[in-house]
Amino acid sequence: MTATAPRLRPSPIRRPFTAAALVAVLVSLVSGLLLAGAGPASAHAALTGSDPQDGAVVATAPKEVTLTFSEAIAVGDGSIRVLDPSSKRADTGAEPKDLSDGSTVRYGVDLHPGLPDGTYTVAWQAISADSHPISGAFTFSIGAPSETTVTLPFEEVGGGPVGTVYGIARYAAYAGFVLLAGGAAFVLGCWPGGARARPMQRLVVRGWLTLTAATLAMLLLRNPYTGSGKFADAFDLDGLQAVLDTKPGAALVSRLLLLGAAALFIAVLFGTYARREDAIEKKDLTFGLAVGGTVVAAGIAATWAMSEHASTGIQTAIAMPVDVLHLLAVAAWLGGLVALLVALYRTPDIGSGAVRRFSRVAFASVVVLAATGIYQSWRQVGSWSALTGTRYGQLLIIKVVLIAVLLAVAWFSRRWTGRLTDAVPAEAPEGAADPAEAPDDVDPERAAQLARQRAALTATKEKRIRDADPERSGLRRSVLAEAVIAVVVLAVTTMLTTTEPGRTEEAAGASAASSAPAASGPVNLSMPFDTGGQNGKGTVRIDIDPGRTGSNELHVWIDGSDGKPMDVPELKVALTLEAQEIGPLPVVPDRLAEGHWSASGVQIPMAGEWKVDVTVRTSDIDQVTIDKNVKIG
Repeated sequence: MTATAPRLRPSPIRRPFTAAALVAVLVSLVSGLLLAGAGPASAHAALTGSDPQDGAVVATAPKEVTLTFSEAIAVGDGSIRVLDPSSKRADTGAEPKDLSDGSTVRYGVDLHPGLPDGTYTVAWQAISADSHPISGAFTFSIGAPSETTVTLPFEEVGGGPVGTVYGIARYAAYAGFVLLAGGAAFVLGCWPGGARARPMQRLVVRGWLTLTAATLAMLLLRNPYTGSGKFADAFDLDGLQAVLDTKPGAALVSRLLLLGAAALFIAVLFGTYARREDAIEKKDLTFGLAVGGTVVAAGIAATWAMSEHASTGIQTAIAMPVDVLHLLAVAAWLGGLVALLVALYRTPDIGSGAVRRFSRVAFASVVVLAATGIYQSWRQVGSWSALTGTRYGQLLIIKVVLIAVLLAVAWFSRRWTGRLTDAVPAEAPEGAADPAEAPDDVDPERAAQLARQRAALTATKEKRIRDADPERSGLRRSVLAEAVIAVVVLAVTTMLTTTEPGRTEEAAGASAASSAPAASGPVNLSMPFDTGGQNGKGTVRIDIDPGRTGSNELHVWIDGSDGKPMDVPELKVALTLEAQEIGPLPVVPDRLAEGHWSASGVQIPMAGEWKVDVTVRTSDIDQVTIDKNVKIG
């Protein structure tokens, strides 16, 4: 793009700093601090179960190993490997079998027959539905644990130098989109005269360049990021083709195509639009640019929605357009804020009308952010416990606090905006020559030089008057404070996109906790419950003694939320061995004392992983059934 505004030489007045430079330094500093302590991208799909279980000791060699995940994943050859104690492959090497059933996501690999006793390591890696690489490992033993186990020959996917560079590109992509979309919207909707201002042109163009470079880097690094972790594989054509066949690869390519349309939009905005003088023609062009720019910006925002959190989980048909609205509101608010900051510090002629128009745009953006943010928080967190007990929830709390502070600072900016007045144009300095009034015998080159001197002196006087305006100075300071906080908010928002949602993290933790290790003696279980009614929360504790096949003694204690014994109108227990389709076997315990029930002669017909179901009723209508798996025998 070739800008039409003339390039002015630097002013002889020394600037202590520039707003654009300060924002760039803040973005780099915050991103560096966040990435310095960041490891590989947090897993978004989670391993919720396996057969055999982690740490299990089985009597005979299983025919296959299966893994269950919290959401859909993409797998390929070598995604699940089973290694014997000497590091040799114990699986057949075939591509994992898709054993998913309904909402249950499960994959498995066949094992070689006649495996010897010892400890086996299951190493797995895959791509979660929201584009992030995940990996892990666990062990099980046949017969008895062996003295040595395998050392995994690969590091966790998504880490290392490639993961760091990929993470930087993710931060840069969000920052570039905010500057591109928000800066263009500020010029078009709040300050049309800014289309001729060189600082505004540089801001938007740099946003486009940043987003384009970051997208190209992510596309090239996608293959090593999810695989080998080697920079050299960025130029592997077969790997690049494989990336293009995935949802994240398609999203990145779509973004590049849309950035081509964005380049045309920028050229028209700072070219034809900036030069247009006729009011009616400019109004028509404004409408066309607004429609076209909105479509392009929404399309770019959709490339994130179609490949990350919004594209997986519950209510994706609603979540994806909501995510697009959320990103557009972020860009309009934060990008417009940076544009306003640059305009206040670097341009002499931004008026109070433009500032007030942006104030209205910012208010509308905050309303959209609040509505979409509440929905996204409910969808990704799901419960109060996940809000405070997961990393995603804790980051979300930090973001909400930062936005509250940002709104408080914005309130001061609105006060300064209300008192802002347009600066009176500076009069020409006495003695300055006007080239139009120059005598005919004056050399044209000399006349042009005099004109430049007059323009420089006029600009210097206007700047001195503008800087002396307390309202404008106060507005600059408050907007600068907003921009500083906004950079941190943007960094935290980007961290949220690389963190496992609280809903899935809590579900994975609950699933893992529900599978207790094999019992070599009496079984002890503890399960929290919540019937939803008044005084409906508590904990069920169960003892099964001696915890083996044959006759057992079962005791049940119920404690209320205050830790004291709690009586309930009804208590039921059932045992099910799902692998052998045995059960449910009902157990009706007798009440011995307040909060204590017991049943004797409970028969366990065979050893295996039994599911213990407990039904608790705390009122006529409030009832819940909870369960936990345990090895018995």
